[in-house]
Amino acid sequence: MSEPTTPQAGQSAELEKSESPAVEPAEDAVEPMPTMWEQMGGLVGFISASVPVAVFVFVNWATSMWPAIWSALGVAVLIGVWRLVRKEKMMPAISGVMGVGIAAFIAYRVGEAKGFFLYGIWVSLIFGGLFLISLLVRWPLVGVIWSGLNGHGFGWREHPKARFGYDLATVFWTLVFAARFVVQNWLYEGDQTTLLGITRLAMGYPLTAVALLVTVWAVRRAKRIEDEHASAQPAPA
Repeated sequence: MSEPTTPQAGQSAELEKSESPAVEPAEDAVEPMPTMWEQMGGLVGFISASVPVAVFVFVNWATSMWPAIWSALGVAVLIGVWRLVRKEKMMPAISGVMGVGIAAFIAYRVGEAKGFFLYGIWVSLIFGGLFLISLLVRWPLVGVIWSGLNGHGFGWREHPKARFGYDLATVFWTLVFAARFVVQNWLYEGDQTTLLGITRLAMGYPLTAVALLVTVWAVRRAKRIEDEHASAQPAPA
């Protein structure tokens, strides 16, 4: 009588492999958190904000106010159409068209090309005031905005060192908006329309990029302090 055969090692491994359930990718995989640059609209956000202004400045310098207004509006709409064709997020382009439209309407009401920049000047004043008030009430707006965008909560307010980073970033943003208002309003009052447009571009994304670097530093610092405090807490019994 022959003895029963036992499966070889290779056959056993194949059997176990065939019986084990296949590992499928998780359906609820967490998508990576958008960067601050992406949240601001990325490259398209930069184009939406900068190119129509640059077109207005050049056309107004070369011709007059009305061709400049229609040129800026046309470029803003083209950017929106480009976004639509590419099936990308429309909010940055829509914001750009609305901003140019409001600026153009104010220029029409003022009756001078410099009115195109009045909307941005007063927006800088309003935002600078909001950031300053948030410092005075000890709710630094940089921390509030970041927590609101990412849903991380406001635990950083319980740690003075973490809040200090957000305070510093909020101070920097306050200074950026204050500088934009003071310089551009001075040029507006002096009827320096072309120089006002150039200054608007120069004080736009370059200053924003520096302020973002300070903000990223504050966010990482606050997160590190919160993590260190959490790890120092005794584990529950």
